[in-house]
Formats: sequence, C-alpha cells, structure tokens
Amino acid sequence: MATKRVAIPVLEIAYEHLGDAGGAPVVLLHGFPYDVRAYDEVAAVLAAGGASVFVPYLRGFGGTRFLDDATPRSGQQAALAQDLIDFMDAVGLEDAVVAGYDWGGRAACIVAALRPERVRGLVSVDGYNVQNLAYAGEPAPPEWERTYWYQYYFHSERGRRGLTENRDELCALLWRTWSPTWAGAAAAFPASAPSLHNPDFVDVVVHSYRYRFGLAEGDPRYRALEDLIAGEPAITVPTVVLESGDDGIGGPSAEGDREYFTGPYEHRVLPGVGHNVPQEAPEVFADAVTSLLR
Repeated sequence: MATKRVAIPVLEIAYEHLGDAGGAPVVLLHGFPYDVRAYDEVAAVLAAGGASVFVPYLRGFGGTRFLDDATPRSGQQAALAQDLIDFMDAVGLEDAVVAGYDWGGRAACIVAALRPERVRGLVSVDGYNVQNLAYAGEPAPPEWERTYWYQYYFHSERGRRGLTENRDELCALLWRTWSPTWAGAAAAFPASAPSLHNPDFVDVVVHSYRYRFGLAEGDPRYRALEDLIAGEPAITVPTVVLESGDDGIGGPSAEGDREYFTGPYEHRVLPGVGHNVPQEAPEVFADAVTSLLR
C-alpha cells in the first residue's frame, strides 16, 4: 500500500488505502506504540472482500505531521477523536465501519458515541475504551498497577528522556510484555519502529499519559469535546467487542462495559491473544469487521 497524505485543520495525515474506492468504507486505527503495519493482514482480507480500507497514522506516528509549530502536541483522547472525524471529512467518507485498539480504539469509541451518523459499525478491543478522567486518581488493584509502570515513567522528565533516547528498546519491550503469548512480537517490531521516530512522537506520547492523570493541560480547542466525553455517552451503533484473553496490561473485563452499548452488540473473548489484537489474530479481527459490513 502506497502512503498517501491529506490535510485536516491541524495535521497532514499520512495514510494507506487498499481496495476498491467504491467498496464499503472501513477505517482501521492503530494504538501506541504501534503503527499501520498492525493492519497489513486485516486490510488485505477486507480489501479482497470488496471493502475500501483506510489506515491512517495517528498524530505523532509515521508520516503524519503538524501543520504549525505553535500547535500543542496533544495526545488527549478528544484530539484523537477529532482527528478521526476530520480525516473522514478530508477523504470524503460520510460514514464508515471504524475499528481500533488502544489509542485508536479510544478514538473509534468516542466518534461512535458522539457522532453515530458517521459510524456504520464499531469494532473495539476491550470494550468501552474511553477514559473517565474524573476517576484518574483512583488506585487500581496492585496486580494491574504494576503493568502501568510505563505511564508513571512518562510522568517524569527521566521518563521523557528515556523514551527519547531508548525509544526502540523501550517500545519493543512493551510489545513483548503486552503480548506475552505472541512469539512473533520481536520479529514484527522492526517494521513498525520507524514510525516511532516521528519528530512529535515523544511530545504526543508524554502529553497523553500526563493529561489523562491531570498532570498536563489539554489543548483548549478540544475543551468542548472533552466535556461531552466526560458524560460517558452510550454507543448506539452495531458493535463487536474483542477482548484479549492474554493481555499483558492489567484491567477489568470488557463484560463490565456492557451498559455503555445500547445497540446491537457482540462480545468475543480471544484466548491466547495479547494487546496487539489485529496483528496477533488478523483473521478474527477481519471477521469482526466483515460482520458489520453485511
């Protein structure tokens, strides 16, 4: 897939497209510290089935660039969601099936909740992937907390320097520990590593993990959107939730999020699959998307 570029209000987004432009539209969204390579197999399956598949690089990753040096390098959830809406506008998608995990899943969930007319269906890894910032200071069970070390690391300037100076080693470690049963993690990482050398990567990542804990201010342009997100809006569009059975990051089961989904809903648990679901289980991920295209 050749890399294309499109301008939105604050970014030039790099993206890849596969399939017939007249096919059913699908947008696939990666997470941290991954990139569009997570969807190579998924996109190929969907395109072969007739879909028109768009895979954008998130802000701070790959060839995506900020248009203005003065724009805050925000990694907050509202920024990611607005980028998705703006991207769909820019490439001419009135609506689409949106699917994602980690940061990308968060953007997909927010847009599905707040702009349901733009979302034909949603595939979300691990449920209602929206941060409730009002509870950011509440402790989690210690077994979960210890897996969040990277977040607390990025709260410090030592962590910023560590990510800057050791980003490949640090992110490769996250790949391996978050997907403890995936034997291919180490071999797959080098294909995505160049995307982590985007000039804004460190600033966006550090802001994301500081903002969500109330340690950094958000970009004012997203204030109104953050206020809407704080209301924890329900997701009414048809949804398939995929739950990692062997995620190296601790957290509650997606079953606890069921109340947030008020439309057609399916929950699939994936034994032996870690955090990077589309790359570890591409056939399962592609099937979930395809089920929403029928």
